[in-house]
Parts: sequence; C-alpha cells; structure tokens
Amino acid sequence: MLFARLAQVSQEVAATSARSRKTALLAELFRDAEPDDVPIVIPYLAGRLPQGRLGVGWRVLSERVDPAAEPRLTVQDVDAALTVIGDVSGAGSQAERKRLVGELMGAATEDEQRFLFGLVTGEVRQGALDAVALDGLAQATDAPPADVRRAVMLAGGLQPVARALLADGPGALDAFRLTVGRPVLPMLAHSASSVGAALDKLAACAVEEKLDGIRVQVHRDGAEVRVYTRTLDDITDRLPEVTAAAAGLTADRFILDGEVVSLDAGGRPRAFQEVAGRVGSRVDVARAAEALPVSPVFFDVLSVDGQDLLDLPYGQRHERLAGLVPEPMRVRRLVVEDESDAEQRAAADEFFTATLGRGHEGVVVKGLEAPYSAGRRGASWLKVKPVHTLDLVVLAAEWGHGRRTGKLSNLHLGARRADGSYAMLGKTFKGLTDALLAWQTERLRELAVNDDGHVVTVRPELVVEIAYDGLQRSTRYPAGVTLRFARVVRYRDDKTAEQADTVDAVLAAHPPLDG
Repeated sequence: MLFARLAQVSQEVAATSARSRKTALLAELFRDAEPDDVPIVIPYLAGRLPQGRLGVGWRVLSERVDPAAEPRLTVQDVDAALTVIGDVSGAGSQAERKRLVGELMGAATEDEQRFLFGLVTGEVRQGALDAVALDGLAQATDAPPADVRRAVMLAGGLQPVARALLADGPGALDAFRLTVGRPVLPMLAHSASSVGAALDKLAACAVEEKLDGIRVQVHRDGAEVRVYTRTLDDITDRLPEVTAAAAGLTADRFILDGEVVSLDAGGRPRAFQEVAGRVGSRVDVARAAEALPVSPVFFDVLSVDGQDLLDLPYGQRHERLAGLVPEPMRVRRLVVEDESDAEQRAAADEFFTATLGRGHEGVVVKGLEAPYSAGRRGASWLKVKPVHTLDLVVLAAEWGHGRRTGKLSNLHLGARRADGSYAMLGKTFKGLTDALLAWQTERLRELAVNDDGHVVTVRPELVVEIAYDGLQRSTRYPAGVTLRFARVVRYRDDKTAEQADTVDAVLAAHPPLDG
C-alpha cells in the first residue's frame, strides 16, 4: 500500500467528527491493505510508531526538504526507514539521523511529509483510535463486530487479528482463545464524578481501592510463571517477589489481574515513580528487590485450572479469586448490595475517604453482574478520584502539527515562586477545543516576546485553570516535580498572574512528595 493512501485517509478522518464516516473510511482502507501492511497501518492511524521514540528532535524535522512530485513510498518503505533511524547510535548519530530523515522526507510528497512530521512528533490526533479501527476492520471483512472485539481481547491487540482476518476471512477468529501464557488486554475503567454517581449507574457493586502501582497480569502453568504489564510486555525476570507469590498459590493453572505496589514502613504506598523505576530496572534485580521490595495485590481472575471465567459475573469471579488468593494479596473492598440504601451509600463514601487516608489515589466501583471486558473501558468499572485543580500562568506555547497546524497548542505551565518569578511545572494540550485553540493562539501571539519556530515565549499574564491527577518527581523541571495528566479546564479572566497558585502551595498540597 502506498504511504500516500494512508496519509490521505488520516487527513480525511481528521476532517470528520462522525464515527460512522470514520469507520467507513477505515473499512475502505483495510480492503485495500495487504495483511502484512496491517501491523504498520493500525498504529500509524492512531498516531503511534511501532519503533517508539526515534531520537529525532523538532529542529531536524523542521528543516525544509523539497518534497517529491509523485507518491512512490509504500508503508513498508516508511516503516523500514524509521526502523533504521531508530537504530542509529554511537558517535555521529545525530548527523546520521539528520541525513536519514532528510532522505525520507525527500522521497515523500508534501502531504506525506506533513503526516510523517505528525507521526514522529506525536501530533497525529485525528481520532482514528483502535476502537474505530476495529469497527472498520469488521466492516471491511464482513465479520461480526462483537466477534472481532473478543478476538482482539484474547489476542492482546488488533494487529494480529487484522492480519488473520484480511488473510483468511471471518473464520480466522475461531483461532483466538484465552490461553494461559498469552496475555490479554486488561479491562479498563471509565471515570465517575463521585462514589454516589457511580452507585447510581451500577446498582449492586463492589467499591475497591484504586492502587497507584503497576498493572500486572500473572499467568501460571504448572511450575512456569509469567508476569505481563498493561501493555503486555513480559517483565517476569524483574519481579521475583511476584513470581514467588504466584508459585505459592494452590492452583496449577490460572490468570490473575492485579497491581504491583510497594509499601513503606508505615504501610503507606510509595510513589508511583519509585515502583515504576523498580519494575523498569533490568540490571541487578536482586539488589533492586532488596532496596525496594514490591508485592502483588490481585483484584480479578480470568482463568482457573483451564476454565475460562471472562463471561462470569464479577461477583462470581471474585468468589473464585477469594478461593485461590489469600486475603493479604487481595485488594481491600466493600460490597454494596443495595445502592438505594442510605447506610450502604454512607459506608461507600466512608470507604472512599478511608482509602484516600491510607494514601491510595481513589476507588474503582465495579458492577457485580459485569463480565470481564478485556481491552475496553467498560461502563461497569468506574474510577473515582479526587479532582485537583491549580490556577497556573502560561509561560509559552508550542506550534501544533497535524490538525493543529498554525495553532499554538502545547502550553507551558508555571507556578509563582516567592521571588515573583515562575517555575514551570509541565505542559499540556489536553482539554483544548477548536474554539479555545483559536482564541488562545490569537491571545498568545499578542503576548509573544520570542518565537523560535517551535516555541513561542509569552509575557506571563494569562492564568489558566488546570485539572491534574497528582504530582510526580521530575528532574526536568525547576521545582523538582511535574503535573500528572494535566488538562485545561478554562482560562481565568478573573485572575491576574499575581493571583496564580504558588510553588509552595502546590508542594504543600501533596506532602508525600516532600520527603
């Protein structure tokens, strides 16, 4: 398949908000694709590079290269070129990457160059996510969408299912079954504004601690134990504690869903970054385990002794979990059988408050009758977390790409220091509507003091309200912390920069980060 075809469809998908139109466009694209194109086409549509980060900065990408007159690159050509770029290392690597990027851009047409720029910079945000691609694939192959969705769940991703469907038709879906040793995409949760709102939606449910650890899926087949992350990476060798815990359970074959956490001497959870650093460590695992021991906490079971439990109601799955995993390794929970009962609702609110007091980030409310919808944000799992907001000052903004070309998009956010200067706490482009993008571009250009072609530095006058999920340590920012999952709520025309939140106030609101 020509890369120009993919770039064209990406542009057309970005231009429509109708899901049915997006699905039709992707279905037509899949009909034209070869099975071997699929592992490239699907992540590209979602704005992901299979190679991950390439080490190519915006300065290299922004250098003008004359485009090709006619399209000749295939998606396979582009993928091979990006793989070579990503593999460059050692002395002279920057110059070599620049040369290779120039060659690739010179072989691309103007439209292809724009799409490539968006892919490499992470600015392809046209809404062609995997869920829409799944519907397009089902339409292209005349396969039942529910069957495709289940196959994707069991395969751990859309790409292998798409390749099989395009090669062999709907009958290929029968080959995808729940198998110990082959991870499946985890079930995810939507958000609810409060515990009460979640109870109103779900009726009979369980309110469980939401642990801020590393999501893991643990597979045991006899003496062999494998541990996988949320993204299905095998991290067995990095977590000997989890392997030992699974090996000590009574059943011989099972699949468990849970989190890996680390508790301090007082029983409070350590910061997510510490756990992530431990799980990410591949060198001297024994010493890392001694320095920061971790433990698994399980909340679901997908299979036991060869029996597939995915379609069982959650209440029954938990009964099987309780029969397999001892209580200290199970998530703390409260069952609400009657959501209309005032005492049970009050108990659920108290559980939420107590969970926060124990240092956890919130709760997940789960319908007792719901099956396990792997790989999806099921409406029967609702997470509830306290909402943090800050009023911060816009220090700069970055020029956007893709559908945001010509707009100032990614905001640099600062809090006030005691001396009147500002400390940058992070960046965000999330929460910006098209109307807000247009307004802020015009306003920030009025405040601009410098434009280097990528970042526009502005006078620190605009105050913006930012919602975020918490802080994490970061050596990249002057205050030593950065915002987690920051998103724009609104601009505060009623506040001056002198009334924005201070660095001291931000740190005081999150005392666990002080130590």
